[in-house]
Amino acid sequence: MENMIVSMTLELKDIPGQLVLALAPISELHGNIMSVVHQHEEKTPRGTIPVQVTFEIDQGFLDELIEKLETSGVGVARVGEERLRSSVSVVLIGHIIHSDIGDTIDKIDKTGFAEVVDLSLSMPAIERTSSAYLVINAVGIKELKKALEVLREVAAKKELLMIEPIRLNSEAA
Repeated sequence: MENMIVSMTLELKDIPGQLVLALAPISELHGNIMSVVHQHEEKTPRGTIPVQVTFEIDQGFLDELIEKLETSGVGVARVGEERLRSSVSVVLIGHIIHSDIGDTIDKIDKTGFAEVVDLSLSMPAIERTSSAYLVINAVGIKELKKALEVLREVAAKKELLMIEPIRLNSEAA
């Protein structure tokens, strides 16, 4: 089996002990809780409290976890697998707009295993060089390295300077 990162929105009754009731099954199934956002002052239309939990778990246990939660009275409103687990930030410098940043992003997104998830662009003037800050997420470190290689090739063809980190981030949430 393979571990995956899951983002889940739970609905808890507004009574003491509900958060522990929701988190215990994740722990019992050897899940690693990464974040919990408990907004006690917000209520759903059903009068429950929404809680967003992000955790890593063996994918074989996900159905059992959902069943345990619902059996214990914890509502599971949404379940989303976080497919992209590795992340890198890069900066491109040059004539970003003139070299078609959309095409550059498409080359990464079309790999099927990586995508650009954030973009910040700085353009001081039309005739001057601009810079773009990109965050790329991928399914794993090996795929992230392949995506960087694609970006390196595109940057070289478009005569863009690419600044990348020395170390890659694994399992970014």
